[in-house]
Amino acid sequence: MSRRAGGRPEVGFESSWYFDTRNHQAERPTLTEDLDCDVCIVGGGYTGLSAALTLSEAGLKVVLLEKYRVASGASGRNGGVLGMGQRQDQEDLERIVDPAWASQLWQMSLEANALVRSRIDQYSIPCDLSDGELTLAHRARYEQDLWDHTAHLKMRYGYDDCHPLSRAEVSDRIGSDAYFGGYLDTRAGHLHPLNLAQGLAKAAESQGAQLFELAAVTGFEAISADLMAVRTATCRVRAGKVVLACNGYLNGLAREPDDYQMPINNFMVATAPLGDALAREIIRENEAIVDTRFVVNYFHLSGDQRLIFGGGENYTRFFPKDIRRVVRKRLLAIYPQLADVDLPYAWGGTLSVTMNRMPKFGRLGQNLYYGQGYSGHGVAMANMGGHLIAEAIKGQADGFDCLANLKHRKFPGGRWLRWPGLVAGMLFYAALDRV
Repeated sequence: MSRRAGGRPEVGFESSWYFDTRNHQAERPTLTEDLDCDVCIVGGGYTGLSAALTLSEAGLKVVLLEKYRVASGASGRNGGVLGMGQRQDQEDLERIVDPAWASQLWQMSLEANALVRSRIDQYSIPCDLSDGELTLAHRARYEQDLWDHTAHLKMRYGYDDCHPLSRAEVSDRIGSDAYFGGYLDTRAGHLHPLNLAQGLAKAAESQGAQLFELAAVTGFEAISADLMAVRTATCRVRAGKVVLACNGYLNGLAREPDDYQMPINNFMVATAPLGDALAREIIRENEAIVDTRFVVNYFHLSGDQRLIFGGGENYTRFFPKDIRRVVRKRLLAIYPQLADVDLPYAWGGTLSVTMNRMPKFGRLGQNLYYGQGYSGHGVAMANMGGHLIAEAIKGQADGFDCLANLKHRKFPGGRWLRWPGLVAGMLFYAALDRV
């Protein structure tokens, strides 16, 4: 069971350093009686929690149902990078949508970053927020693209927070010669993702939202034109609106959103504490780092000076037998000086990708909303996604429609037959990382 972990929030959640350093130990009750509410949210990750907070702040009665524990999916296990922009670069978006739409997507990313920061401040969420993200070329041929990107953002959007870096400057900042040039984004950053999610949950509860754990949803149906029923094994919640916020843990609960996403597994480790000297040697200014690989490496320092390092993925229901071995190889290719450092924590988790790497949002009928497919860019955008769903429910759908109107293709082959094609495609692009 420990290996058949993909898409199972109950498997592996307790393995991470995040879990051992979470701020809140309390577990929430399960659902034991039928309830009525304005909005029922299925899923207790960033999307669901953000929607619950926005809706409850507006005075709506909200019930959230989580299959396992709040943030036990990707929201509590991820790399913790609070990035800028969309998962697709602006230059790519400008080729597929008109200029005004591309500009709206860029503005949305700014607002997503600001939303997370404002909620951390407003609700005093202790989650080790630190500023700065380095995006680094793993091959020399990608340097110029990264430098051109910073110039494009400044010229087209007036964004002054990206600063190009030479290879020498990169090496000086990260204590490694593994990378070429890149850029620093000072408005991006990194944080403790589980503590952020737990803080959002407490904030939503402080505004009146009811959160239930160990409350797996088995189905839903329309009772009338303006009333839905969401079912668990023993109870049901009647609501005017329903939000599906399950991402890579949807597991076939609804056919349409499932057809547009592919759950994949990603893996991480945390080192033993490095001490001040070694920590500053490898990341001098405490920024987050991501690289240009298709199977991206991403890493940053924790509040207690560990290196939190993510890299490697697979496309099955199984986690590797030895996650440490998978990730250690990538870590040591960048930091051979850490060969003798222990890796007391190793974990995996499931994220959702779409064919075009942009979030997939939509409605099923008039009363059910969904948002998913953040493709590894969810710390900011999943928080924004939940907020946009909530705003649409409140009657302000411009932001929601900006995402919902993006063109998406279904993964071919249906729920099960899609896997061979996906694996072949992913392995092809992953192989390019070595070229």
